[in-house]
Amino acid sequence: MNQIVNPQITDAVTSAANASTEYQQHKSQAETHPVFNQPTALENFNTYTSDIALQYWVKAFGGDWAADKLSAYGERCGGDLIEAGFQANENKPKFYPHDRFGNRVDLAKFHPAYHQLMRTAIEAGVHSLPWTNPQAGAHIARAGMEYMHNQADAGSGCPLTMTFAVIPALRHSPEIAKEWAPKILAPVYDERNVPYFEKQGLTIGMAMTEKQGGSDVRANTTRAYPLNGNGGNGGEYEIVGHKWFCSAPMCDAFLVLAHTDSGLSCFLLPRWRPDGSKNQVYVQRLKDKLGNISNASSEVEFRGAFAWMIGDEGRGVRTIIEMVSMTRFDCMVGSASLMRAALAQAIHHTAGRSAFGNNLHEQPLMQNVLADLALESEAALAMTMRVGYALDHLDDEHENLFARLATAVGKYWICKRAPHFAYEAMECIGGVGYVEDNILPRVYREAPVNAIWEGSGNVQCLDVLRAMSKEPVVVDAFFNELKKAMGQYPAYDQFLLALKEEFADVSTLEYRSRTVVDKLAVALQASVLIQKGEANIADAFVRSRIARNGAFNYGTLETGIDCYSIMKRAQPQL
Repeated sequence: MNQIVNPQITDAVTSAANASTEYQQHKSQAETHPVFNQPTALENFNTYTSDIALQYWVKAFGGDWAADKLSAYGERCGGDLIEAGFQANENKPKFYPHDRFGNRVDLAKFHPAYHQLMRTAIEAGVHSLPWTNPQAGAHIARAGMEYMHNQADAGSGCPLTMTFAVIPALRHSPEIAKEWAPKILAPVYDERNVPYFEKQGLTIGMAMTEKQGGSDVRANTTRAYPLNGNGGNGGEYEIVGHKWFCSAPMCDAFLVLAHTDSGLSCFLLPRWRPDGSKNQVYVQRLKDKLGNISNASSEVEFRGAFAWMIGDEGRGVRTIIEMVSMTRFDCMVGSASLMRAALAQAIHHTAGRSAFGNNLHEQPLMQNVLADLALESEAALAMTMRVGYALDHLDDEHENLFARLATAVGKYWICKRAPHFAYEAMECIGGVGYVEDNILPRVYREAPVNAIWEGSGNVQCLDVLRAMSKEPVVVDAFFNELKKAMGQYPAYDQFLLALKEEFADVSTLEYRSRTVVDKLAVALQASVLIQKGEANIADAFVRSRIARNGAFNYGTLETGIDCYSIMKRAQPQL
């Protein structure tokens, strides 16, 4: 019997056989496509020697005597600390109220990478340099180290900042400072939860705000009661109350505010009492934050917690403001460093990628965007280092007065600019910059915290107005600084004259204070760049920020600006 063959079946079998043969021929090529047109990762580099602008401004303001120290730390920040930063943020702190036997311990535990970040920074002196080596340029050198550290991980920068900033406040109580300062300044990191007197190195946190008050610390309800009649500066107290934000609860002690009969006062509250028992500090929970993930922030209650008064009774705000002034400066450094981290990633990525037939660095519009970002980043760094220079010369009356206003102005402006800057850098990279394998999402989440911490934007503006009202000479010092840059750019000179007129109508000044502080900040950035900066950077900044008299989207520089040279100056030099 003849077998009947269906032609359709025959064709299907033949087609399948051909497909199988083709698959067999290519199955050794398991990859569907080669990977090309992708840049290398920005890692294993020196964040100091690769950053032309950082080296320039460190030298401009007298910190280059520490160049070897900065280079050595830059090697760590661009090397092993980058991976430590990723690990510390992927494994956030965990809170353990009790040990396994039921004893109350109030312990925040951290990933080893976090301790690596802290240990490396403290051994390098990031927390202490201006106090242990108080020479001209020390604040500049230390700011440079912090600037690089925050590019690896900004969360650990929080306790480093508070440990650094507590020294001026602590000096209001010489006997307390005599015991505590040497261990605070020591290049020793000891993460153990043991009494302070058993350690060689200590870290310090801060607890100011409460639920009902926030930035209005005068609304605090926490009370302090003298022990054994030993009240007053340096005296022993018990504190009862709460704090809505206690930064870095694993620190060895905290500067806190509490009321006495004489008003709001400042205290140093240790985690362990002098007799070696656990202090009555009860952590309620750790905050689940948008960013600053590697660092712990907490809510705490004080149930008769032991503390020493720091400074005069009833003068707590004036005492703790010595610490806050330094932490606000570090907010400037921190936000400027986040800008640099984002910019470095954007420029490095686009240098190794092509689109629409050309390398992205050859695309005129991309050059416009990257150059504009580079101007913003360098202006932020320049203004920060100018304030750092003032901190190095507070014995000079002009610098002292200038710093009082410039710190608030700079903190307001740079911290405000950082979040949008981070987003724009992310857009330069595209989808790769939006995924967690890249550092940009972390930078973007981190960017708002400095604008909120230590006084939000409105608080900074009101502080500027308060300083102007209480000490009009600070306004004169600020404008005297701005006048030093006059005579080179007519647009700048005219901008300055108009800025003076903003203060004519004091009745609406508070309402307009953001507008005024915006202009004060941009004028100061322009002044620093004109006086100390590279000519093409100063020229482009004046043309884009002063002559145009307004903030625009990045990438809107006018024609005639040498975007390529500005972009190349900002590109990491690997």
